[in-house]
Amino acid sequence: MSIDQIVNFEGQIPQEVTIENKSMVERINLINKLEEEDQKTIFTIIDKMLTNKKFKDFFNKNVAAL
Repeated sequence: MSIDQIVNFEGQIPQEVTIENKSMVERINLINKLEEEDQKTIFTIIDKMLTNKKFKDFFNKNVAAL
């Protein structure tokens, strides 16, 4: 695009995407549109959070039993 095309742009400018008000299916569909590396990053973060929760639940359950 030339500077003139940008300044006089008449197309639709992309809007910011927020997922807080979207259903889980819509969120997954948005993630599927990302590049593979970005998808891997998101799922790595989710895996880490789920693992942390399992350890926390396990710890709380077993400490409560003492």
